[in-house]
Amino acid sequence: MSSPLFEAFLAKIYVDAKARAEFLSDPLGEAARAGLSAEEQQALQSIDWDGLKLASRSFEKKRLRQARGKLRFPRLFGLK
Repeated sequence: MSSPLFEAFLAKIYVDAKARAEFLSDPLGEAARAGLSAEEQQALQSIDWDGLKLASRSFEKKRLRQARGKLRFPRLFGLK
């Protein structure tokens, strides 16, 4: 059940705050608008909501660090 469209939809809700908010407010509607199959829409019903929020915050922090050019543990790499 891992179609490219389904994977792209999941990636978008993990990294795009607006898309994630829209999905959380109407999961089936957003999935249908994205063109996901009935099976894929149903699979989203069992998504780990807390895990989604936690992972998306983690990805956002990582992107911000990368954008600023900062490593998380600079001393481990001999950097300061």
